Amino acid sequence: MRNRSGIVILTVLVSLLCIYYLSFTVVSNQVQKKAETYATDAEGNIDFAKKQDYLDSVWTEPVYNLLGIEYTYEEVKETELNLGLDLRGGMHVVLEVSPTEIIRALSGDNKDADFLQALDLAQERRVNSQERFTTLFADAFQEVAPNKPLSQIFANAANRGRISRGSTNDEVMEIIDEEVENAIDRSFNILRTRIDRFGTSQPNIQRLQGTGRIQVELPGVDNPERVRKLLQGVAKLEFLQVYNSPELGSAIQAINNLLVSEMEPGEGESLADALADEGEDDLSDLNPTEDSETLEGALDQDDVPEIAENEGEDDLEAQLSGADADSTALDSMINSQVSPLYSLVQNGFGGLAYRVEDTAKINDIFQREDVQSLLPSDLSLAWQVKPDDEQNPVLQLYTLQRGRGGKAPLTGEVVTNARQDYDQNARPAVSMQMNAEGTRLWRRLTANSVGQQIAIVLDNRVYSAPVVNEEIPSGSSIISGNFEIQEAQDLANILEAGALPAPTRIVEEAIVGPTLGRLAIKQGVTSILVGLGLVVIFMIIYYAKGGLVANVALLFNIFFVLGILAQPTVGAALTLPGIAGIVLTIGMAIDANVLIFERIREELRNGMRLKAAIKTGYNKAYSSIIDSNATTFLTALILFIFGQGPVRGFAVTLMIGIICSFFSAVFITRVIIEWMTRKGDESKVSFSMPFSGNLLNNLNFDFMSKRRIAYIFSGAFIGLGLIALISQPLNLGVDFKGGRSYVVTFDEAVVPSDLMTSLSDDFEDKAVEVKTFGATNVLKITTSYLVGDESDEADTDVRQRLLGGITEFTGGNFVENTAELGENQFTISSSSKVGATIADDILNASLEAIVFSLIVIFLYILIRFRKWQYSTGAIIALFHDVLFVLGAYAIAGLLGVRYEVDQVFIAAMLTIVGYSINDTVIVFDRIRETLGVKPRLPLEEAVNESVNNVMSRTLITSLTTLLVVFILLVFGGEVLRGFSFALFIGILVGTYSSVYIASPVVVDLTQRRAEAPARKPQKA
Repeated sequence: MRNRSGIVILTVLVSLLCIYYLSFTVVSNQVQKKAETYATDAEGNIDFAKKQDYLDSVWTEPVYNLLGIEYTYEEVKETELNLGLDLRGGMHVVLEVSPTEIIRALSGDNKDADFLQALDLAQERRVNSQERFTTLFADAFQEVAPNKPLSQIFANAANRGRISRGSTNDEVMEIIDEEVENAIDRSFNILRTRIDRFGTSQPNIQRLQGTGRIQVELPGVDNPERVRKLLQGVAKLEFLQVYNSPELGSAIQAINNLLVSEMEPGEGESLADALADEGEDDLSDLNPTEDSETLEGALDQDDVPEIAENEGEDDLEAQLSGADADSTALDSMINSQVSPLYSLVQNGFGGLAYRVEDTAKINDIFQREDVQSLLPSDLSLAWQVKPDDEQNPVLQLYTLQRGRGGKAPLTGEVVTNARQDYDQNARPAVSMQMNAEGTRLWRRLTANSVGQQIAIVLDNRVYSAPVVNEEIPSGSSIISGNFEIQEAQDLANILEAGALPAPTRIVEEAIVGPTLGRLAIKQGVTSILVGLGLVVIFMIIYYAKGGLVANVALLFNIFFVLGILAQPTVGAALTLPGIAGIVLTIGMAIDANVLIFERIREELRNGMRLKAAIKTGYNKAYSSIIDSNATTFLTALILFIFGQGPVRGFAVTLMIGIICSFFSAVFITRVIIEWMTRKGDESKVSFSMPFSGNLLNNLNFDFMSKRRIAYIFSGAFIGLGLIALISQPLNLGVDFKGGRSYVVTFDEAVVPSDLMTSLSDDFEDKAVEVKTFGATNVLKITTSYLVGDESDEADTDVRQRLLGGITEFTGGNFVENTAELGENQFTISSSSKVGATIADDILNASLEAIVFSLIVIFLYILIRFRKWQYSTGAIIALFHDVLFVLGAYAIAGLLGVRYEVDQVFIAAMLTIVGYSINDTVIVFDRIRETLGVKPRLPLEEAVNESVNNVMSRTLITSLTTLLVVFILLVFGGEVLRGFSFALFIGILVGTYSSVYIASPVVVDLTQRRAEAPARKPQKA
């Protein structure tokens, strides 16, 4: 063998690199064990907070010394094997940058009715369209206002020099497209800066090209609400004066009068009731003339006069002057109706202060167009960011004064530095430093606001509104807002990173608890070890010393895959589907060795000497191995291009596994066998046991004569499957239909059907599905309630309804982030959300992946075999396999075994496509070889001979792969149950179709063409 030394050197170098990178994972695990030992009490319970304290204490300390180089725990964590969220726990988020807001900003917030209608129409169409939003907007605008140029909307001061009144619609849209793309890029960079400072190890953020979306993965995160605030906060910082114009009081009074005029007589509260709520229980019994002092005292207490004065009595004191009191006016005033604007005001806080639960009602009032028309044009409203007292949750509604065009006199662009600090009362705060321009504007603003409040507003939430005592000449300022230290740190990081150019919204979210992650690791490792063990035993039993060589190569293959995944530059993570990819790689590595060994055994049976048989066997197997690996690699590559999240992880692992298995099975085994046969033909190297030497050899079965029976059987099964699909459609997961899904763990078994019936009322009879998830005390609950609403409020609403419904049904108590459940307790182990828009995108992308893979495979086979009949036969067999597996899913559903169809299922289907074409290509390759040796042999006989020759390889490869997949089905866990079932059926039918569908179709198409009569030339 040539280049033997080169292969040995390369193997040693790759092995040393793998050892180097995997060593960081070993050290990290050792530190984790020390932390657990430190945090474990005498009874064996782990204090997770104490464990985290230990890890934080060694974060910057050296924990690993390698060849004299010291690495801190932080550096070790950055280089260890990156586990996916499903194995480690954490949070996966897909954010969408709002193109609507970007287009609004480019228009200068234009209020043109046609423009706004076009935006709304584009938003509606976006749900069911794959077009870019800007394209949808352009089409909608053309439809709404066909004769109005876009330049009329976008030719403003902000776009001067780029868009003029004479710009065409195409020119305007080109600039809009460019601005939207730039905004997404800026958002990506800002989010990456925020995440880098967040403090989690091995975060992953990437743009999903062509979608306007950004994917973020944060392993180990246990505070999802904090992450949402970090990612969705625009960080639009503004400094605004609090409105103190006299006309504000008149505007508020006018709004109150408007609301009262709409109320029915007796509706709502009277002023007497409102004042009674403030402490005077029997105020309505007071006589305005006789009890004026008591009434005056009641009204004077705790700033209550504001309420009465706002009812229209400007000279309240004059009306309370003893015997001269205007009893009629007072009686009318006291018994008059009060709108919620006043009746809900909380006393003792000053101004417009309301309880948190009443803020939605107040928002509804101020969002009315007729109400907004009564307010000053330069006024805006903003709520206090959080209550000062959590025991009495009251929020202040601030009235803020804006300049021309709604602009603030000073914004966050001037901030050059922000850090967590402490205010004068030693409470956590954020200190900021401004640039020269900001310092000048801050000095002017504070000079003009002495004795008044200046509100510090972030994303339209008031963090603080201090009274200015004197001009502030420096560019330093501080934000205080009843912060926790962590909140102040996050806010400082957000301000430091800068403001997002447009709001972002979470369209997909998945949260995996650490307990579920540890279970997944256990199940995945068990699957690998058991499957690997069975394959190793089988190879030794069947191939003797050759099997030992194959097993060594197999171990190298797994070692290389893990080592390459651990290399930081690869940027890949080991996920649960990735473990499935490794398991599948085991089967594919064995397939290459089986091909080689069967060829060697064939040459030995033909009387060839050992060394010559080995050389010939390897040479003849190369073509089949390259073709089969190439087609599977192409399938994995397509899955990588179109897939997302865990499916992408599966594709990466599979591609790495294919490359490693090819190298180990072809080159490493060759080096080992060359060394074992260094004594020549007399070397004692065998490739079979006595019982297996002639097993499955000398077959002479007429496969082609049974092809019509196979056609009938396949047609009948697929037809039955299609009928089952019509009667009971596939169980689509949230990936494809949108919705929210929760894995809930209980302390004891719960009947899914009973809980589902109970939850239907909580979700207003919207679709809800409850099923066991690997154990009788673990249920997966999926609902489409509020599927079209992707807001944080909707997420909270669905979660609260879920928790309330479960609590009512079980009588149990919900506990957060716990590894041990007590009696009558339950916890959410993981959750996921997929918006309706992204669900359509995922479904369409999955269908595109399947169609594109079939096209690529068709072209590859056409190039390799140069006959369209081979390509057509292969594609028909692949369609057959896909429909067969879908039918099996549907029939299983009718029998009561329902598997979820999600992205992982699509990964399984593409894997089946790759495996099936692998098998088909090997048969086709043997047919081509047979016809090359016997060109006059009839095609049907050549196919029969070729299939008989490769039958031993086909059955052994299928058996070993089925062994591994069966172990995955049994031990792989509920997440991969549907995946494993699809693979199990797919491998069986893929083996069957390569013999009884693909090859017979080639025969039938070739014979039909040969039998077709020649067309007669037409007369001129």
